[in-house]
Amino acid sequence: MDFVVAPEARQDLIEIHNYISNDNPDAGARIIDDIFVAFAKLARRPNMGHLRHDLTTRNVRFWPVHSYLIIYDPNVVPIGIARVLSAYRDITKLME
Repeated sequence: MDFVVAPEARQDLIEIHNYISNDNPDAGARIIDDIFVAFAKLARRPNMGHLRHDLTTRNVRFWPVHSYLIIYDPNVVPIGIARVLSAYRDITKLME
């Protein structure tokens, strides 16, 4: 099974990479690699993540990778990666 990365999530990944790479380019690449490994894992087991009705009314699941949350729709084939956001951000506002 595969995954599809939404344009918003692609932009999130660019921002994550750029932010981390400003201090440590190797760390920026490693974080992005780890996130893509998680995408593949979630594609194989789409219900692995957690529902977070406290953060959004959307029917999406959340999966942590380092200090980031992968927000994805397990109900489509292939799974849809909606966002990849820092857990320190206002997720509720960003998911409106």
